Amino acid sequence: MSPALSGVLQLLALLVALGLAYRPLGDHMARVYSSATHLRVERWIYQGIGADPTIEMRRAAYLRGVLVFSLVGVLFLYLLQRTQGSLPGSLGFASIDPDQAFNTAASFVANTNWQSYAGEQAMGHVVQTGGLAVQNFVSAAVGMAVAVALVRGFARSRTGELGNFWADLVRGIVRILLPISVIGALVLVACGAIQNFAGIHEVGQFIGGPQQWNGGAVASQEVIKELGTNGGGYFNANSAHPLENPNGISNLFEIFLILVIPFALTRTFGRMVGSLRQGYAILATMATFWLGFTALMMWTEFHHGGPAFDIAGGAMEGKETRFGIGGSSIFAVATTLTSTGAVNSFHSSFTGFGGGITLLGMQLGEIAPGGVGSGLYGMLIMALIAVFIAGLMVGRTPEYLGKKIGIREITFAACYLLVTPALVLCFTAAAMALDTPAHSMTNSGAHGFSEILYAYTSGANNNGSAFAGLNADTQWFNSTIGIVMLLGRFLPMVFVLALAGSLAEQKPVPETAGTLRTEKPLFTGLLVGTIVIITGLTYFPALALGPLAEGLAA
Repeated sequence: MSPALSGVLQLLALLVALGLAYRPLGDHMARVYSSATHLRVERWIYQGIGADPTIEMRRAAYLRGVLVFSLVGVLFLYLLQRTQGSLPGSLGFASIDPDQAFNTAASFVANTNWQSYAGEQAMGHVVQTGGLAVQNFVSAAVGMAVAVALVRGFARSRTGELGNFWADLVRGIVRILLPISVIGALVLVACGAIQNFAGIHEVGQFIGGPQQWNGGAVASQEVIKELGTNGGGYFNANSAHPLENPNGISNLFEIFLILVIPFALTRTFGRMVGSLRQGYAILATMATFWLGFTALMMWTEFHHGGPAFDIAGGAMEGKETRFGIGGSSIFAVATTLTSTGAVNSFHSSFTGFGGGITLLGMQLGEIAPGGVGSGLYGMLIMALIAVFIAGLMVGRTPEYLGKKIGIREITFAACYLLVTPALVLCFTAAAMALDTPAHSMTNSGAHGFSEILYAYTSGANNNGSAFAGLNADTQWFNSTIGIVMLLGRFLPMVFVLALAGSLAEQKPVPETAGTLRTEKPLFTGLLVGTIVIITGLTYFPALALGPLAEGLAA
C-alpha cells in the first residue's frame, strides 16, 4: 500500500468514527447542560467549594466565577512547582525556577499547555498528576462552560441570566470529560501506553551510552490532554514518544479524541437553540476548513519536490516512521485547528508551506473545529460578523437566531477578534526588535522569523505547539508568552460573556421574508469567506515574511 493511500484511508476511518460519535455525544452534552438535577457526587463538590448550583448568574457574576477559579488555579500550580523539591514522588527533581513556574502555571490554566521544559527531566509524579493533569480537566471544562453560556444567550430572551458557572464546570468534568477519559485511558493502555508510578530506570544501551526513562500515569494524562484539547506531553517528545503514542492505531485514536467534542458541540448548540439545522451549518463550516487544510497539508508533504523527498516518498524529516506522512499530516492539522498543541512530528521540519498551514490554522482563531468550547464560541462570533456584513450589503438590521446584531453586539464581537492578532503581532515585533530574544533562534532568515511568529501565535491562541528551533526557556519568553497565554485566553472570554448577556436580554425578533437564512449552504459559504478574508487581511503580511517566503524559495 502506498503511503498516500494509507493516509487517505486513515482520514476516511477518522471521518466514520467522528460521524458515529457526533449525534450521541452532542445530544448527551445538550442534556447535561440543560438538566435541572444534580448527581450525588456533584452535590458533594458544591458543598466542598461552597457553591449554590441553583442560582442563575448574569454575565458579571459568571465572569467573576471564571476569573476567580482560574486565578486560584494559577496560584496553586505555581506553588506546587516551586515546592516540588520538598514533595514526595518528586523523582529527585528540583523545584522549578520562578519564571518557568509562572509560564507553566499560566499555560495549563489557560488550556495552552505550552512547555518550555522537558517533562521527564523536570516534573515529578505529584506535579504531573496532581497539578498538570488536573488542570487539563478543569481548563477544558471552563472553555465548555463559557461556550454554553453564549449558547444560552442566543436561546434565552428578556433575561440576562446565563446559567451557573459552578454547575456548568462540575457537570462538564463529572458527566463528560471523566467518563470518556476513563474509557480512553484503557484504550491507550491496551495499545501500549504506560500507566504507573515507577521511578527513573535504565532502559538499555544506545549510541552514546545508556538511556534512562521514568514511568508515570501517562495514559490517563494523554487521554485528557487530547480530549480537552490541552496538548502538554508527559514526555518532551509529546505524542511522538512511543510510551505516549505507541502505534498507528493509538495515533488515529488520539486524533479522534482531539476532534470529537469540538465537532459534537455543534449539535449541542443546535439542540439548545431549538434548531439542529443551525448546528449543521456551523458543522459544515468547520468541516470545510478541516478537510481543506488536511488535503493541503497532505499534498504539500507528499509531493514536495527534490531528490531526497522523492526517495523518501515525501517530506519525512521530523516525522515518525510509525505514523508516516499521512498520520503526521492529519495530526498536525487537527492539533493546530484546535487549541491542542500536541505533536506527533516536529512542525519546524515540515516544508515551508506545511509549516505555514499549521500557522494559518492557529491564526484562523482555532475554530475549525477549535478547542473544547473555545472553537464553538469563536465560530459563533464569526457567524455574527458574517451576518453583520450581509446586513450591510442589503441595508437591513442584521439578525442571527432571532436576535438583532446592533452596535453593542458588534462592538463585543470586534473586540474579541482584535485581541489575539494584537497580542501576536505586537509581541512578535518586540521579540524581533530586541537582541536577547533573537539569540534564542537557531535559524536565521524567514524560518527564524517563523519560529518567533509561531511561538506567539501558539501562545495567544492557546495552542501550545512550537517550532523546535526556538529556545523558549529564557526569562523573556517564559514571561512574555505566559502573559500572552493568559490575556489570549481570558480577554476573549470577557467579550464572549458580555455578548452572551446582551443577547439574553433581548426579546426575539420574528422571522420575515427578509431574514437571512443562516441554516442554508449560502450562509455557510458566506461564513467561510468571511473567516478567510478577515484572517488574510490580519496575518498575510506576517505570513509573507515567514512561511510563504520560505516556501517560495524552496
